[in-house]
Amino acid sequence: MIGWWHRRTLHARLSLLVTGAVAVAVLAGAGVALAAVAGIQRRQIEQQLTVDAQAIAAQPEQWKASAGQLPGGIDFGPDEGHGPPGHRRPRDLGARWQIVDAGGQAVGDAGALPLTNAARQVLAGQRSSAREAVMIDGDGYLMLTLPASGGGVVQVAIDRDPARRTLAQLGLLLAAGCAAGIAGAALLGRAVARAGLVPVQRLAEAVEDVTATLDLTHPVPVTGADDDIARLGRSVNTLLGAIDASRRAQRALVEDAGHELRTPLTSIRTNVELLLAVERRPELAHRLPPQERARLLADLESQVAELATLTTELVELAREETNHEEAEPVDLAGVVAAAVARVRTRAPGLAFAADLEPVTVDGRPGELERMVVNGLDNAAKWSPPGGTVTVTLRPGGRYCELRVADAGPGIDEADRPHVFDRFYRATAARSMPGSGLGLAIVAQTAAQHGGTAAVAPNEPRGTVLTIRLPVFSPGS
Repeated sequence: MIGWWHRRTLHARLSLLVTGAVAVAVLAGAGVALAAVAGIQRRQIEQQLTVDAQAIAAQPEQWKASAGQLPGGIDFGPDEGHGPPGHRRPRDLGARWQIVDAGGQAVGDAGALPLTNAARQVLAGQRSSAREAVMIDGDGYLMLTLPASGGGVVQVAIDRDPARRTLAQLGLLLAAGCAAGIAGAALLGRAVARAGLVPVQRLAEAVEDVTATLDLTHPVPVTGADDDIARLGRSVNTLLGAIDASRRAQRALVEDAGHELRTPLTSIRTNVELLLAVERRPELAHRLPPQERARLLADLESQVAELATLTTELVELAREETNHEEAEPVDLAGVVAAAVARVRTRAPGLAFAADLEPVTVDGRPGELERMVVNGLDNAAKWSPPGGTVTVTLRPGGRYCELRVADAGPGIDEADRPHVFDRFYRATAARSMPGSGLGLAIVAQTAAQHGGTAAVAPNEPRGTVLTIRLPVFSPGS
């Protein structure tokens, strides 16, 4: 059933929901009305039965005398239940009565009533009254037995079949009305669903057009201000904008990566072709002296290492743009200490001075450690042999500040605005190994954690990389 429901269109679901809601309301109303009418009929019969039985029980001798003259029942006239029965005109309401004396002899109207066990208990004084359903000549009656004045009991019975027939006719009329109402609700539900889903259909057509043309620069039309359809349209436009920005960033990354990869690959290919040519034609070996051959092999090793580094950083950059760890409270001092230990093994000729105060941030540990490692690698690359890289971590209000300072040549003022751009390499850096992605990853990771990254001159020389991250707040 659930699978069938999910295979229906939204138009069909809304139609079925409207029809079902109306059907429930109509059937519930009809059931309540039928139950109310049945209750009213039952109370009327019981009230009439009680009044008739009390009137006979009050003057049983006069009713015995009139037996046979009142074949149809009892009519009490305007003074119902008061005065002698001789002053009343009989009416045919399907009522039957009889008086049973103390000896069990019955005197009644046209039909005798059964003397049941409950009636015998009233006759014996064991009960004050007895109301019960009995069958007389194949018809259902409601019979009331009361003690009579002077001894004996009075029994009065009213036929319930006329009331039941009336109730059945009412039930048939209500059923017909319900069927008509539900049919009308089905037609109305289809019309309402069709009219209500017009904006959704337009939105779907616009999205399908974007899917077919792959043109993300034209937003889908949004009508209305505060309704749900307008909100959905704005959400779709926001999604399309994010997809377009991601696609443009991906295209830029691919183009930049292709450009950066082309240079080391071309150099590697040239050197390999030269080495292969010498291997294939030994007579040309004198053109490649041993020292030149060693230099070529060293260049190849350096270029392969540079290519491997560039590929690794590209993979990390792409992964950080798409996949993220779950954010959690992180001891940033511990992360920085681990990053310093990693870089210290890669740069044994440098000293690392770390002054870290405890601070907790809300972030992803792996990405934060990569960010700090890249910043330390950059400082280590520019530090002179025997130099010192200083790392400090200080909390301060809502943000904490991580500073990585080196004693290198520093960054030219013209290059500072671009050091966090992907693949950007200053003129002084082009002769050194690197991909131009390290600081780009630092800035991107800081931004993804709600922080910033900046560079400034270090006194008396060198560069200071400053990373500011929001401090973790338990209530945030």
